[in-house]
Amino acid sequence: MNVTVEFCNDCESDWAPSLEDCEQWIGAALDGVVADANYAVSLRLVNSEESSLLNKNYREKSRPTNVLSFPANFPAELGENLEFLPLGDIVVCPEIVSKEAKDQGKALEAHWAHMLIHGALHLSGFDHSIDSEAELMESHEVSTLEKLGFPNPYLIG
Repeated sequence: MNVTVEFCNDCESDWAPSLEDCEQWIGAALDGVVADANYAVSLRLVNSEESSLLNKNYREKSRPTNVLSFPANFPAELGENLEFLPLGDIVVCPEIVSKEAKDQGKALEAHWAHMLIHGALHLSGFDHSIDSEAELMESHEVSTLEKLGFPNPYLIG
């Protein structure tokens, strides 16, 4: 499986991971949970105002959030002639991610990895709206982060 990330930074941020790190982290999240294929993920960084607007429009929550995911739900048969099957869009608000990392006592890079893994899992169909699904998703997040050398984010902070 290969993942290519289309990266768009539409905000000023103090720090953001490299494209290579984004592809590694998203690819690690998807490894073993999606069919063996080539995938394309769009990653867009936005400011807190746009994050708040997107969160309100799509989740009916009037506040900025760390990460939002928008699955492409692209029919597999349409992708037969494509080099990379569109998986969807991940939108991250670096301002929120940085604030959370600081407030929770987490390394910024580790928190970014967690957010991108979390977003990628949503693109692949994971959800956390009910406890059993949340446990499965968190378990996959933790094991993926540990494989990448990052600590369990649920035990820090």
